[in-house]
Amino acid sequence: MGFFGFGKKNSEDNASVKWLRVKESEDLDQLIKKESFEKPVLLFKHSTRCSISSMALNRLENYWDIDEETLQPVYIDLIAYRELSNKIAADLGVAHQSPQILLVKNGKCTYQASHNQIDIADIKQNL
Repeated sequence: MGFFGFGKKNSEDNASVKWLRVKESEDLDQLIKKESFEKPVLLFKHSTRCSISSMALNRLENYWDIDEETLQPVYIDLIAYRELSNKIAADLGVAHQSPQILLVKNGKCTYQASHNQIDIADIKQNL
C-alpha cells in the first residue's frame, strides 16, 4: 500500500483497470478506426518518468469503476513508444500532453484531459 494508494494496490496484477497495452501503430489504427465505432476507447498516455503521470495513473486505477463492456482502456508508455503519441496527435488533431487521456468515439476524440484534470467522474460523464 502506497502513501497515495488509499489502501489499494496498483501492481499490474491487482489493477482494477484491464489495460490494453499498445506498442504498434497498426494496433492504434485498429482501435481508432474500427473499435471506437463499437465502443468508446480511452487512450491513457503515460510517462513512466513523471511523478504527475504516476499520480494520474494511480488515481485512475484506485477509482476505476467502469465496466469493460462500456469502455476499452488503452495504456501507452510514452517513454518506450513516443512515436505513438505523435501519431495520436496527428490522427486526432490533439496536441500532445503527458499524462493525457483521450476519449475516442467513432474515430474522433470527443473528450480530453491532462495532468491533474484526469478524473474518473469526468470520463464517465463524457461516455
